[in-house]
Amino acid sequence: MARRTKTPVSFDVELSALPPELRWREWMGRVEAVIFAAPEPVTREVLARVVGRDCSLDHLIDDIRAELTGRPYDLVAVAGGWQHRTRKNFAEAIQVATGLGADNPKPLSQSEALVLLCIGYFQPITRGELSTFFGKEISRDVIGHLRSLGFIAAGPRAPQPGAPYTYVTTREFLSHFGFDTLRDLPDMEALEDAGLLSKDMLLAGDIPLGLMAGDTDDGEPEEVEADEES
Repeated sequence: MARRTKTPVSFDVELSALPPELRWREWMGRVEAVIFAAPEPVTREVLARVVGRDCSLDHLIDDIRAELTGRPYDLVAVAGGWQHRTRKNFAEAIQVATGLGADNPKPLSQSEALVLLCIGYFQPITRGELSTFFGKEISRDVIGHLRSLGFIAAGPRAPQPGAPYTYVTTREFLSHFGFDTLRDLPDMEALEDAGLLSKDMLLAGDIPLGLMAGDTDDGEPEEVEADEES
Protein backbone atom coordinates (compact mmCIF):
# COMPACT_ATOMS: atom_id res chain seq x y z
CA MET A 1 0.00 0.00 0.00
CA ALA A 2 1.40 3.38 -1.00
CA ARG A 3 2.34 5.62 1.90
CA ARG A 4 0.77 9.05 1.99
CA THR A 5 3.18 11.91 1.45
CA LYS A 6 3.77 13.76 4.69
CA THR A 7 4.08 17.52 4.90
CA PRO A 8 7.61 18.44 6.06
CA VAL A 9 7.63 19.69 9.65
CA SER A 10 9.39 22.90 8.55
CA PHE A 11 6.80 23.69 5.88
CA ASP A 12 4.62 26.58 7.06
CA VAL A 13 1.13 25.86 5.78
CA GLU A 14 -0.77 28.48 7.77
CA LEU A 15 1.62 31.43 7.12
CA SER A 16 0.14 33.08 10.19
CA ALA A 17 3.09 35.50 10.45
CA LEU A 18 2.19 37.13 7.13
CA PRO A 19 -0.40 39.89 6.67
CA PRO A 20 -3.64 38.54 5.14
CA GLU A 21 -2.99 39.96 1.65
CA LEU A 22 0.53 38.52 1.43
CA ARG A 23 -0.67 35.21 2.88
CA TRP A 24 -3.32 34.96 0.16
CA ARG A 25 -0.79 35.76 -2.57
CA GLU A 26 1.57 33.08 -1.28
CA TRP A 27 -1.23 30.51 -1.22
CA MET A 28 -2.15 31.47 -4.78
CA GLY A 29 1.45 30.97 -5.87
CA ARG A 30 1.69 27.60 -4.17
CA VAL A 31 -1.52 26.29 -5.70
CA GLU A 32 -0.67 27.49 -9.20
CA ALA A 33 2.85 26.04 -8.94
CA VAL A 34 1.56 22.62 -7.88
CA ILE A 35 -0.97 22.56 -10.71
CA PHE A 36 1.60 23.76 -13.24
CA ALA A 37 4.09 21.05 -12.24
CA ALA A 38 1.59 18.18 -12.22
CA PRO A 39 1.19 15.97 -15.34
CA GLU A 40 -2.50 15.37 -14.62
CA PRO A 41 -5.41 17.22 -12.96
CA VAL A 42 -4.70 18.02 -9.30
CA THR A 43 -7.43 17.25 -6.79
CA ARG A 44 -8.71 19.42 -3.97
CA GLU A 45 -7.21 17.02 -1.41
CA VAL A 46 -3.73 17.50 -2.85
CA LEU A 47 -3.98 21.29 -3.01
CA ALA A 48 -5.25 21.42 0.59
CA ARG A 49 -1.82 20.25 1.73
CA VAL A 50 -0.17 23.56 0.81
CA VAL A 51 -2.73 26.09 2.09
CA GLY A 52 -4.06 26.93 5.52
CA ARG A 53 -7.17 25.57 7.16
CA ASP A 54 -9.06 28.84 6.66
CA CYS A 55 -8.25 29.09 2.95
CA SER A 56 -11.15 28.74 0.51
CA LEU A 57 -9.70 26.87 -2.45
CA ASP A 58 -12.65 27.80 -4.64
CA HIS A 59 -12.07 31.53 -4.06
CA LEU A 60 -8.34 31.03 -4.51
CA ILE A 61 -8.86 29.29 -7.86
CA ASP A 62 -11.23 32.08 -8.93
CA ASP A 63 -8.54 34.69 -8.19
CA ILE A 64 -5.90 32.72 -10.11
CA ARG A 65 -8.20 32.37 -13.10
CA ALA A 66 -8.98 36.10 -12.99
CA GLU A 67 -5.26 36.85 -13.26
CA LEU A 68 -5.00 34.53 -16.27
CA THR A 69 -7.56 36.55 -18.23
CA GLY A 70 -6.00 37.39 -21.57
CA ARG A 71 -3.30 34.76 -21.21
CA PRO A 72 -3.06 31.94 -23.81
CA TYR A 73 -3.86 29.35 -21.17
CA ASP A 74 -6.43 28.93 -18.42
CA LEU A 75 -6.98 26.94 -15.23
CA VAL A 76 -9.81 24.48 -15.87
CA ALA A 77 -11.78 22.07 -13.71
CA VAL A 78 -11.43 18.65 -15.30
CA ALA A 79 -11.58 15.01 -14.17
CA GLY A 80 -12.20 15.93 -10.54
CA GLY A 81 -9.27 18.35 -10.27
CA TRP A 82 -7.67 21.39 -11.86
CA GLN A 83 -5.23 21.62 -14.76
CA HIS A 84 -3.57 24.30 -16.90
CA ARG A 85 -4.75 24.06 -20.52
CA THR A 86 -4.06 26.22 -23.53
CA ARG A 87 -7.02 28.06 -24.98
CA LYS A 88 -8.59 26.56 -28.09
CA ASN A 89 -8.03 29.65 -30.23
CA PHE A 90 -4.26 29.04 -29.99
CA ALA A 91 -4.47 25.45 -31.25
CA GLU A 92 -3.52 26.42 -34.82
CA ALA A 93 -0.48 28.40 -33.67
CA ILE A 94 0.70 25.46 -31.54
CA GLN A 95 0.22 23.09 -34.47
CA VAL A 96 2.15 25.33 -36.89
CA ALA A 97 5.03 25.81 -34.44
CA THR A 98 5.36 22.30 -33.05
CA GLY A 99 3.24 19.93 -35.11
CA LEU A 100 1.35 18.97 -31.97
CA GLY A 101 -2.33 18.44 -32.45
CA ALA A 102 -2.08 17.83 -36.18
CA ASP A 103 -3.67 14.45 -35.63
CA ASN A 104 -5.91 13.31 -32.81
CA PRO A 105 -3.59 11.17 -30.67
CA LYS A 106 -6.55 8.99 -29.71
CA PRO A 107 -8.61 8.49 -32.86
CA LEU A 108 -12.03 6.89 -32.62
CA SER A 109 -14.06 5.35 -35.41
CA GLN A 110 -17.70 6.36 -35.65
CA SER A 111 -18.83 3.05 -34.15
CA GLU A 112 -16.35 3.36 -31.26
CA ALA A 113 -17.51 6.91 -30.55
CA LEU A 114 -21.12 5.71 -30.46
CA VAL A 115 -20.30 2.90 -28.05
CA LEU A 116 -18.31 5.26 -25.83
CA LEU A 117 -21.15 7.79 -25.83
CA CYS A 118 -23.60 5.04 -24.86
CA ILE A 119 -21.36 3.84 -22.02
CA GLY A 120 -21.00 7.43 -20.82
CA TYR A 121 -24.75 7.87 -20.50
CA PHE A 122 -25.87 4.41 -19.39
CA GLN A 123 -22.98 3.07 -17.28
CA PRO A 124 -22.51 0.60 -15.77
CA ILE A 125 -23.48 -1.39 -18.86
CA THR A 126 -22.48 -4.82 -20.16
CA ARG A 127 -21.28 -5.66 -23.66
CA GLY A 128 -24.45 -7.69 -24.10
CA GLU A 129 -26.62 -4.72 -23.18
CA LEU A 130 -24.68 -2.57 -25.63
CA SER A 131 -25.27 -5.19 -28.33
CA THR A 132 -28.99 -5.21 -27.54
CA PHE A 133 -29.11 -1.43 -27.64
CA PHE A 134 -27.49 -1.22 -31.08
CA GLY A 135 -29.20 -4.33 -32.46
CA LYS A 136 -25.87 -5.93 -33.39
CA GLU A 137 -22.97 -7.49 -31.56
CA ILE A 138 -20.47 -5.07 -30.08
CA SER A 139 -17.17 -6.84 -30.58
CA ARG A 140 -14.52 -7.41 -27.95
CA ASP A 141 -12.16 -5.53 -30.27
CA VAL A 142 -14.20 -2.33 -29.88
CA ILE A 143 -14.27 -2.70 -26.10
CA GLY A 144 -10.58 -3.58 -26.08
CA HIS A 145 -9.63 -0.49 -28.08
CA LEU A 146 -11.61 1.83 -25.81
CA ARG A 147 -9.89 0.23 -22.82
CA SER A 148 -6.46 0.52 -24.39
CA LEU A 149 -7.08 4.27 -24.84
CA GLY A 150 -7.95 4.48 -21.15
CA PHE A 151 -11.49 5.75 -21.79
CA ILE A 152 -13.33 2.84 -20.14
CA ALA A 153 -12.62 0.25 -17.46
CA ALA A 154 -14.36 -2.81 -16.05
CA GLY A 155 -17.10 -1.94 -13.58
CA PRO A 156 -18.99 -4.18 -11.14
CA ARG A 157 -20.27 -7.56 -12.21
CA ALA A 158 -23.84 -7.42 -13.49
CA PRO A 159 -26.52 -9.37 -11.57
CA GLN A 160 -27.16 -11.56 -14.62
CA PRO A 161 -26.45 -15.20 -15.47
CA GLY A 162 -22.68 -15.58 -15.76
CA ALA A 163 -22.15 -12.29 -13.87
CA PRO A 164 -20.67 -10.45 -16.88
CA TYR A 165 -18.50 -7.39 -16.38
CA THR A 166 -20.05 -3.99 -16.83
CA TYR A 167 -18.11 -1.08 -18.29
CA VAL A 168 -17.73 2.44 -16.97
CA THR A 169 -15.87 5.54 -18.09
CA THR A 170 -12.63 6.67 -16.45
CA ARG A 171 -10.93 9.88 -15.32
CA GLU A 172 -9.04 9.81 -18.63
CA PHE A 173 -12.39 9.94 -20.44
CA LEU A 174 -13.31 13.04 -18.43
CA SER A 175 -9.90 14.63 -18.97
CA HIS A 176 -9.73 13.91 -22.71
CA PHE A 177 -13.18 15.33 -23.43
CA GLY A 178 -12.87 18.26 -21.01
CA PHE A 179 -15.45 17.21 -18.39
CA ASP A 180 -15.00 17.76 -14.67
CA THR A 181 -17.52 15.08 -13.67
CA LEU A 182 -20.11 12.94 -15.46
CA ARG A 183 -22.68 15.55 -14.48
CA ASP A 184 -21.07 17.75 -17.15
CA LEU A 185 -22.25 15.42 -19.91
CA PRO A 186 -25.03 17.12 -21.87
CA ASP A 187 -28.36 16.28 -20.28
CA MET A 188 -29.90 13.43 -22.28
CA GLU A 189 -33.50 14.52 -21.73
CA ALA A 190 -32.70 18.11 -22.70
CA LEU A 191 -30.95 16.90 -25.86
CA GLU A 192 -33.94 14.73 -26.73
CA ASP A 193 -36.38 17.59 -26.07
CA ALA A 194 -34.27 19.84 -28.31
CA GLY A 195 -34.18 17.18 -31.03
CA LEU A 196 -30.37 17.01 -30.85
CA LEU A 197 -30.03 13.40 -29.70
CA SER A 198 -32.20 10.31 -29.42
CA LYS A 199 -31.82 6.56 -29.43
CA ASP A 200 -32.72 6.54 -33.13
CA MET A 201 -29.96 9.05 -33.84
CA LEU A 202 -27.46 6.95 -31.88
CA LEU A 203 -28.44 3.82 -33.79
CA ALA A 204 -28.14 5.71 -37.06
CA GLY A 205 -24.64 6.89 -36.12
CA ASP A 206 -25.66 10.54 -36.14
CA ILE A 207 -23.72 12.21 -33.29
CA PRO A 208 -24.26 15.98 -33.09
CA LEU A 209 -21.07 17.89 -33.90
CA GLY A 210 -19.20 18.75 -30.71
CA LEU A 211 -21.11 16.42 -28.39
CA MET A 212 -18.02 14.27 -27.90
CA ALA A 213 -15.49 16.90 -28.94
CA GLY A 214 -14.09 18.20 -25.68
CA ASP A 215 -10.49 19.27 -25.15
CA THR A 216 -8.00 16.75 -26.46
CA ASP A 217 -4.81 18.32 -25.23
CA ASP A 218 -1.86 17.05 -23.49
CA GLY A 219 -2.62 15.34 -20.18
CA GLU A 220 -0.93 11.99 -19.67
CA PRO A 221 -3.38 9.07 -19.89
CA GLU A 222 -4.41 7.43 -16.67
CA GLU A 223 -3.37 3.82 -16.34
CA VAL A 224 -6.31 1.46 -15.95
CA GLU A 225 -5.99 -2.04 -14.65
CA ALA A 226 -6.95 -4.56 -17.28
CA ASP A 227 -9.53 -6.85 -15.71
CA GLU A 228 -10.43 -9.80 -17.85
CA GLU A 229 -13.84 -9.77 -19.50
CA SER A 230 -16.23 -12.66 -18.99
